[in-house]
Amino acid sequence: MGLLTTDHRGDGPDVVWLHGFTQTRATAEPFLSILAGNHRIMTPDLPGHGDSAAVVASLEETATLVQALRPPGLSSLGGYSLGGRVALHVALAQPDTVRSLVLVSTSMGIADDALRRDRLRRDEALAQRIRVIGVEAFLHEWRSLPLFSTTPDAAWGVRSRDGEGLASSLERASVGGQAFLGPHLATLTMPVLLVYGTLDQKYAHAARAMADLLPNATLAPIEGAGHAVHLEQPERVAAVVGAFLLNE
Repeated sequence: MGLLTTDHRGDGPDVVWLHGFTQTRATAEPFLSILAGNHRIMTPDLPGHGDSAAVVASLEETATLVQALRPPGLSSLGGYSLGGRVALHVALAQPDTVRSLVLVSTSMGIADDALRRDRLRRDEALAQRIRVIGVEAFLHEWRSLPLFSTTPDAAWGVRSRDGEGLASSLERASVGGQAFLGPHLATLTMPVLLVYGTLDQKYAHAARAMADLLPNATLAPIEGAGHAVHLEQPERVAAVVGAFLLNE
């Protein structure tokens, strides 16, 4: 493992934001710029991505790396998809350091053992496909998934282009390789905001399932948005997230 490349912007209460798979610390620029109007935003490149592409780490190791770069004392923590799963691991490992938690299009993992093993096999096969076809072809395929059918091309922003790094992230941080976190969510007593697009039925269900287990959760459905909700509607999502953070 190694240090994660990190940017800082804005002034105010500290917020650490964690990007999704194939993204970087600079991907969600409109969303992050709005949040930085009232907060000090810390954005690291996660292992396998951006300028941290050479860093190889599991989800648990990534959580340790993120915790090491967070400011002392309480700070808020948020993430999208992969970044949300990392944020959950940080919060479960160090709950007393997390003022509030924002999870965008995030799941708590896969409860069924057989389905979890199948997902891991598929992600491992996808990692090998990146190595075979190259990162540009893979990014085109990834962008074309039905999951992102509502995300405009112009909204994608900066994407990570290190094929081996992305392959490593799939192998080390797959949702198929992580333990199901559902039994542990009741221990997270900080305020949690669960953001999802109403067109993303899979993650809308995941958000509602987490809300049933978290003691202090708020659901934030974004109408007309899909999985990459903070890229599709950055102003709306930033307004919802910013209001939540300022009230905690």
